[in-house]
Amino acid sequence: MPLKLNVIIVSTRPARIGPKVAHWVRDFAVAHGGFEVELVDLESFRLPILDEPKHPRFRDYQHDHTRAWSESVNSADAFVFVSPEYNFTPPPSFVNAVDYLFWEWHYKAAGIVTYGGPMGGCRAGQMEKLMLAGMKVMTIPEAVSIPLAPHLDPDGNFKASTPIEASTKGMLDELAKWAGALKPLRG
Repeated sequence: MPLKLNVIIVSTRPARIGPKVAHWVRDFAVAHGGFEVELVDLESFRLPILDEPKHPRFRDYQHDHTRAWSESVNSADAFVFVSPEYNFTPPPSFVNAVDYLFWEWHYKAAGIVTYGGPMGGCRAGQMEKLMLAGMKVMTIPEAVSIPLAPHLDPDGNFKASTPIEASTKGMLDELAKWAGALKPLRG
């Protein structure tokens, strides 16, 4: 059975660029061939600020949106979070989505693709790695940071450069190794 990769669009903001970048990442991951790939949009879950009455460690979810999010995360062996940087930090949608669950994250691997200004969102990615490590997610060192200005065409569509493609390939290669190595721990 192939490893399952969820490429997660983190931004839920109107007029977001995340879906354009995430669709490219998904297509690149499919072509890579190391995973069965699913594109997951946080916006579609409509997660309010954490509203479950019980701690996620109990997995006694009261709301349909939480059960759906749990099922999505639980189904994956690995993740690529496609994330913007907001005010030098991860977007609140990322923090909220991670906090909704507990066991579903354990012993899985994650890569992070960030985008934004001149630094390409890398500060948000570093903070996301810290948060995910607390959930027993192995965040691989290989990451992709995309400064958007040179990678958007006049219509606002994302166009990857050769270095972005090389970074993404390296990230996916490592992600496949780690996801395969961690899978037995969830057995």
